[in-house]
Amino acid sequence: MADFVPKDLTGSLFKNDRKNKDTHPDYTGTVMVGGQEYWLSAWLKDGKRGKYMSLGLKLKEDAAQGRQPAPSGGGRQQSYAEALDDEIPF
Repeated sequence: MADFVPKDLTGSLFKNDRKNKDTHPDYTGTVMVGGQEYWLSAWLKDGKRGKYMSLGLKLKEDAAQGRQPAPSGGGRQQSYAEALDDEIPF
């Protein structure tokens, strides 16, 4: 049987049954973005507006090679809104 190949912009999360510390993610999985596969981690949080999930992505190739992904935005993580705030050149 062939290995499952995820479609672009899709992914899966599963309950983390190996969580040993509070800092470990509550859910883990994978997601495909732009033809690149990423590890997906999710933490359950309580906020002012109720419960939510905080998410983190790590490129699978970088994790396998022991490299850290290149930081965006001058060393700090760029928010989704900042990433979409590009000027249209026309």
